[in-house]
Amino acid sequence: MRLFYIFFIVLTSITVSAQENHPSDSLRDLPSTPLRDHPKDYFRAPLNIPLLLSGTFGELRSNHFHSGTDIKTQQRQGLKAHAAAGGYVSRINVSPWGYGKAVYITHPNGYTSVYAHLQKFAPKIEKYIKERQYLKESYKIELFPASGELPVEKGEVIAYTGNTGGSGGPHLHFEIRDTKTEKPINPLFFGLKVKDSQPPMVQELYAYPLSDSSQVNRSGTPIPISFSRQTDGTLLADKVYASGPIGFGIRAYDRQDLAYNKNGAYAVQMSVNGTAYLYYNFDTFSFAESRYINTLIDYGHYARKRQRIQKCFISPGNVLSIYGQKLHNGIIDIEEGADYNVIIEVNDFEGNKSTVQIPVTGKKENIVHKAEKKTTPYHLKSNRDNIFTIGDVTAFFPANALYEDLYLDLRDNGDGTYEIHNDEVPVHRNFTLSFDVSGYTEKVKQQLFIARLNSRGRPSYSTTYKRKDTFSTHTRNLGTYTLEKDTEAPKITPANFKDGQWLSNYRYLKLKISDDLSGIKTYRATINGKWILMEYEPKTNTLTYNFDDLRFSENKHQLEVKVTDNVENSSTFKATFYRAKSKKQ
Repeated sequence: MRLFYIFFIVLTSITVSAQENHPSDSLRDLPSTPLRDHPKDYFRAPLNIPLLLSGTFGELRSNHFHSGTDIKTQQRQGLKAHAAAGGYVSRINVSPWGYGKAVYITHPNGYTSVYAHLQKFAPKIEKYIKERQYLKESYKIELFPASGELPVEKGEVIAYTGNTGGSGGPHLHFEIRDTKTEKPINPLFFGLKVKDSQPPMVQELYAYPLSDSSQVNRSGTPIPISFSRQTDGTLLADKVYASGPIGFGIRAYDRQDLAYNKNGAYAVQMSVNGTAYLYYNFDTFSFAESRYINTLIDYGHYARKRQRIQKCFISPGNVLSIYGQKLHNGIIDIEEGADYNVIIEVNDFEGNKSTVQIPVTGKKENIVHKAEKKTTPYHLKSNRDNIFTIGDVTAFFPANALYEDLYLDLRDNGDGTYEIHNDEVPVHRNFTLSFDVSGYTEKVKQQLFIARLNSRGRPSYSTTYKRKDTFSTHTRNLGTYTLEKDTEAPKITPANFKDGQWLSNYRYLKLKISDDLSGIKTYRATINGKWILMEYEPKTNTLTYNFDDLRFSENKHQLEVKVTDNVENSSTFKATFYRAKSKKQ
């Protein structure tokens, strides 16, 4: 015990001031995921501008941890992205979703760097990709070049920054991964310089009664705890009276200098009466565990308010590897008449920290606000398969689809909609909903799809698999489901040209496509009967063709674009345009 106490004193002696070693090195003295010494001068910054971050490694995102750093690009696209070190292009992914246009470079020192949401690639990479897109006749493509096909040198321009895929604005998503394990590692370990002298900001503090008999300030449900800033900069919470097992949670963010983005904090640690109870950081994690973020946060609170409270205790189903210390899983068992001094520290990578002190006294009181315990005929056991039938719908939950046992609220509303519990409960693995459609004609079946209704009753397409009398969908979203009918074909309109127009001075040809209900499934475009590469940008509903891709031997050309939605309604757009003959054939 004495050795542990000495160890804890060393841990909590971290200061905001700079140290000879990296300020956050002492945080990593606690046991956590083993990390080798990372080279500090092997990689260069991927951009030739001061590094300002709009997203940090491990930041809490929807159903996942952020696996890299988001580097601001001065609200512009088209900045040169440089290879962080020498190596070869080992993977290229082009998609309207996710990382958008992304390139992966494998380096001889055992790491792989990733550059995502790109506008376009450098010419030799662009040529390599387009040749294969035209062979496959697909904009969406994933490629794995051999080690000798696309070598790159340190500092070489490999791409240009953009806003493709799931990006919410122009930036460069940059990662460094362990090549062997494919685990992402915090890029700040590798010497990237981001100025940061500001401590994280704690916005809210919550207390959680964790058993039927537990209470905090006479409440059997989670409650906010007020706190105030002291003259030394620490935060002091109002006194808490509690009994039984309880836990705490915080809502916090971090800012770097010269940027106003509310980014994720690097590490959280909690002690009780001088004993380290819980510690976790974002050094690294595996993609396979990323969805377990839903056990780290108070998911119900997030579903209701879109705010992420990070639990300082470990909930059922939480198997995250980010923890270095988890005494009693961070749960504090409060005894009658005893006093507790709970300290929560939130740290950034540079060692800046914010400290919350929570005085707790054990006191048994009558519970005024009791947790609602609802039972239903549908009791789900999380460690085994479960199947339930509600009217014309069957719900199948495989083992470990949910993180813990639960009484599900399943209802046939009688109007064609079905309640599959509610979206305040996270789902880890896909469950299957199956609808009996034997009462519909074949023509109507063609137009039907399974839809999830949002809070305003607006349907969204859920990938629907159709068999003769059964439609099914695999989903990780609880909520209200129904069958919707889509009878309208997609719309296609020219964006920068008119039928019969001369386009000799145009570099791009653009069209807008949209669908009112089930959404776009496929599109295909040809000029003079030959397939052409049109890039799809869902954020703007735009198809774009680059005239540099093809050379023309005639002046008159026929454009044809066919767009199909998810229930096979389709529209075809045809137009004639004129363009001067290409000089070289």
